[in-house]
Amino acid sequence: MQPSTIFSTILLLALAVGLTSAYALTQEELVARIQAAGYAQVSDIKATAEGITAKAVKNGKAVTLVVDSSGQVKERH
Repeated sequence: MQPSTIFSTILLLALAVGLTSAYALTQEELVARIQAAGYAQVSDIKATAEGITAKAVKNGKAVTLVVDSSGQVKERH
């Protein structure tokens, strides 16, 4: 294999692993990650095209969250 082919293969494998990371978490791990980001009362967890969505509360405000393929917790606006 040529170096560029090896690099491309490794890059594709790394991307594939990254794209499945949020989906590979157990529900308990996902809730723990969301709580570690400062959210409470995590509920209504669903897999969607944009990532894992959930409802939670932060600073007394109800929010909808998206956990993307890299595991980042973001509020949906």
